[in-house]
Amino acid sequence: MSIKEVQQTHHTNNSDANKSEWNNNLALIQRLFDQFQHNLPLTPTPYADMATELGIEEAELLSLLKSLQSQHLISRVGAVFQVNRVGVSTLAAMAVPEERLETIAEMISRYPSVNHNYEREHHFNLWFVVTAETSEQLDDILQQMQQQTGIVILKLPMEKDYHIDLGFPLQLVDNQQSGGQPQ
Repeated sequence: MSIKEVQQTHHTNNSDANKSEWNNNLALIQRLFDQFQHNLPLTPTPYADMATELGIEEAELLSLLKSLQSQHLISRVGAVFQVNRVGVSTLAAMAVPEERLETIAEMISRYPSVNHNYEREHHFNLWFVVTAETSEQLDDILQQMQQQTGIVILKLPMEKDYHIDLGFPLQLVDNQQSGGQPQ
C-alpha cells in the first residue's frame, strides 16, 4: 500500500476530528520520517533528542509515535542492523489465495519478528522478512506461521549480501499545490 493509499484509508475510516488532527500533524510527521530514517540518535535519550530537534516535547513525540503505530502507519522505531550480524533472518514468501491475502497479511504482521510484509504480483504473492535470535527460533516462528495460516512458507535465506538503502524522502505535504493536504 502506498503512502497515498494509507492516507486515503485513514481519511475514509476516521472522524472529522481525527482528520483535522492528521492534517495538522502531516508536516511534523514528514519531518519526523525524513530526519530520522537514517539518523536515529544513538544516545541515552533518543526520543528527547528527536523531540528537541523537531521543536516539540518528548511526550508529544511519544504520543505521535504511538498514534502512528496504532493506525498501522509505522510498525516500529529502532535501529536496523546488518543482516545476520545480530541474530538471524530470512526472506519468506507465501502463495496466498487472493480472497485470504489481507487476512493472512494481518496475521503475519502481528508477529513481532516481522517488520513488514508486502504483496507481489506472482504465484508467491505475500513476502516478508522474519528475524530471530537463533536459527532454531526462526524455524519455530516459520512453523507457527504455517500452522496458523495453513499455508506453506517458502524460506529464502540470503546467499549474497547487497546493501540497499531503504530510506526514502516522503512527500506527505506539498504546501504549494495542496494547501497542506496529503498527496
